[in-house]
Amino acid sequence: MTHWLKRTVYCSASIGMGVSGIMAQDQGNEQAPNVIYIMADDLGIGDLGCYGQRFIKTPAIDKLAANGIRFAQHYSGSTVSAPSRCSLMTGKHTGHSFIRGNKGVVSEEGDSFDYPLAANEITVGEIMKRKHYVTACIGKWGMGGPHTEGHPNSQGFDYFFGYLGQANAHRYYPRFLFENQTKVNLNKQVYSHDLIMGKVLDFIRENAGKPFFLYLTPTIPHADLIVPDDELGEYDGMFDEKPFPQGGYTAQPKPRATFAAMVSRLDRGVQQIMNLLESKGIAENTIVIFTSDNGTHIEGGHNPFAFNSSGGFRGHKRDLYEGGIRTPFIVSWPKKISKGLVSYHVSAFWDFLPTMCDLIGEQVPLGVDGLSYLPELTKSGEQKKHDYLYWEFHEEGGKQAVIKDNWKLITFNVNNPGKAYMELYNLNADPSEQLNAVTQYPEKVRELKTHIESAHSRSPLFPFKSEM
Repeated sequence: MTHWLKRTVYCSASIGMGVSGIMAQDQGNEQAPNVIYIMADDLGIGDLGCYGQRFIKTPAIDKLAANGIRFAQHYSGSTVSAPSRCSLMTGKHTGHSFIRGNKGVVSEEGDSFDYPLAANEITVGEIMKRKHYVTACIGKWGMGGPHTEGHPNSQGFDYFFGYLGQANAHRYYPRFLFENQTKVNLNKQVYSHDLIMGKVLDFIRENAGKPFFLYLTPTIPHADLIVPDDELGEYDGMFDEKPFPQGGYTAQPKPRATFAAMVSRLDRGVQQIMNLLESKGIAENTIVIFTSDNGTHIEGGHNPFAFNSSGGFRGHKRDLYEGGIRTPFIVSWPKKISKGLVSYHVSAFWDFLPTMCDLIGEQVPLGVDGLSYLPELTKSGEQKKHDYLYWEFHEEGGKQAVIKDNWKLITFNVNNPGKAYMELYNLNADPSEQLNAVTQYPEKVRELKTHIESAHSRSPLFPFKSEM
């Protein structure tokens, strides 16, 4: 039995619930909406004007929020890249997902890629193809190299262009990128974001007459901090700069101006997309989603405190504090979503897959942890709420976190039980997580700890040390 057949049988076994979404809409001759999911890389929730940013200009993304709905409490799948992307694509939190950390592998040619997503995992790309969507992933993938079962062409995407592996994605003038399975040599001559945006616009032009799903994953503003000189001028001289010396990442004499310019270049790409949708007459029925894969980073010279990149929340990338996992989340769909909405619905990356199932009338596969947020977007029907949200992170001694009714428990040093400790926060009263209440509410700690224990399933690829 082939990988595709294994997936089809697995998915088909769950089909049979009520028809919603496009299956029902088709009966009224409504055209299926296009879906563009844009996920920035290491962009903090505070880096956008619509979330309070004062220095960096993001007019296109701010307009996207003004024309749709902005979520105040949306969470990434993880606090680093690969597991966050796996959670998004498969609808599972990191206690159940196949990829739970950044795990590199080296190809026969000596290039670094990431551990491949398993063939039997069902992705959003595969689900969209069941309703004859044209699918593309353009940008950074991070879940399998060329000719592996994790390659996007093997995971439901008709077209791929960009970085297959994360190590290469640290370079904005890379040696190579991939187009589907083909290595495209660039010899460090071209700014990759501009190539990526060119492919994005080409894909939209070529598929404007049919339903498409575009998963756009630009690497901005992940380190290196590099931007073409033509972008830097707007911010040059605005900040009190502390040059970043070479060491792991490229030296950068003006890291603050460069970071700001990178975010503005990202914003300009969003404007290019919106302009093209308008010119093709498909903006009204195109869902455009914007988010980030995790919280802001502190690498390559970036100072998140100078920009309030975490939006007043504690922590950053690699933390399970809010600053590491609470992300911007904006959805525009002129045909169905009212303008200027702010949502306080608590949601997470693993909700995207069931939301797409709800949208197009597909049954949610078995084992999915997410809940559709389509009712919240359209303000119709009953919006279900999570009993709790869960994360685990296998670096820095091992961490786990759970949120239930806005009480949050974080465990540290999971790999060393003798030195493990917990912190408890009431996010309603203390969203910046400054007041550890672990000794004040022992019953709440016990309650949340049971959810941590039940949410975690053992993984042979990503075990905690006590499980080895």
